Amino acid sequence: MIYLDNAATGGFKPNGVKEAMRSAVNFLNANPARSGHKLAAAGSQAVFRTRKLAAEVFGCNAVERTVFTKNCTEALNTAIFGLLSEGDHVVITCAEHNSVLRPLAALYAEGKVDYDVVYPQKAAYFAQNRHVSFEDILPLLKKNTRMVITNHASNVTGSVADAGDVGAKLKRARPDVIYLVDGAQSGGHLDINMARDNIDVLCLAAHKGLLGVMGLGLLLFSGGADIRPLTFGGTGGDTFSPQPEYYPERLESGTLNLPAIAALSEGLLHLSAHFEEMNETVSILSRTLYEGLSGIRGVKLYSRPNPVGIISFSLNGISSQALADRLSEEYGICCRGGFHCAPLMHKFLGTESEGLVRFSLSAFNTEREILTAILAVKEIAKR
Repeated sequence: MIYLDNAATGGFKPNGVKEAMRSAVNFLNANPARSGHKLAAAGSQAVFRTRKLAAEVFGCNAVERTVFTKNCTEALNTAIFGLLSEGDHVVITCAEHNSVLRPLAALYAEGKVDYDVVYPQKAAYFAQNRHVSFEDILPLLKKNTRMVITNHASNVTGSVADAGDVGAKLKRARPDVIYLVDGAQSGGHLDINMARDNIDVLCLAAHKGLLGVMGLGLLLFSGGADIRPLTFGGTGGDTFSPQPEYYPERLESGTLNLPAIAALSEGLLHLSAHFEEMNETVSILSRTLYEGLSGIRGVKLYSRPNPVGIISFSLNGISSQALADRLSEEYGICCRGGFHCAPLMHKFLGTESEGLVRFSLSAFNTEREILTAILAVKEIAKR
């Protein structure tokens, strides 16, 4: 089996990640912040260690504003519903995932929020492998613009937004506007520092480039963002109030996923120690895959070599889902066909009828696996 679906979830976890999760289940099976006994206290300490490490890795200026969610989708929903108010305007990109599009569509349908979408010029998009710049955003800013949201790396094509450039120019032009970055695909692949890049809110998935496991997301935000809670319930403290006013408890109702949090800590440590070599590997494999597929008759590529390892393509005469199924059944290659929960990107690319096949790589893939995948597509194309 060759696993090339890392944009959906990372297929390989370092031994330290697996051991941390196993150890938490075996020896730390208590509820953090819910009891005062030693085991619960040890769980709370493990949670804080991961929280502090994540804040340091991503340049968040306050540990308490590093919040654990159940996934990146929940982080994005919490930020969008918790920061926007009636009458607000938002600017987004055509690369946004449904985790951004659907919350905004719901608010728009209720007549509460309006939004505009940035579409790049196709020639510039493919030449630069970039789906947004601040110059694209600027004309769409209005007096009531409250938030700008950019998908840091497209989960369809791997195109990248220069978050640092957008953040710096946005803060100079409109310091009152909140800058939210969806880092679901970029976390672990691109160097992200909220303070340096002027990012007010950063949402991440633990189980992809951060090398953690499913069931955990991160919501990090600066002092300029005051997020209202989306979920209410037990927090382990301030029992007689409607909801704690202080972070992170204000946004962390219910039991935390302690095994996944412990695993994320080891994932971040592994990533910090091997960041450059891992990302060099992904970039090299991405170029190898791109060049190999580009030489196959009938293949049309919609990606360029990129640091997040996403290469998407179509093959004449077969739907993306049918091709992905054949790669799985006949060759044991795990990839994804279809629309990848990003409808506006497919409309921009003109692939809304058949979708695209997506190969998504990690640093744990090998050149042999990539060459095998290229050969498999070549054989199917011949048939």
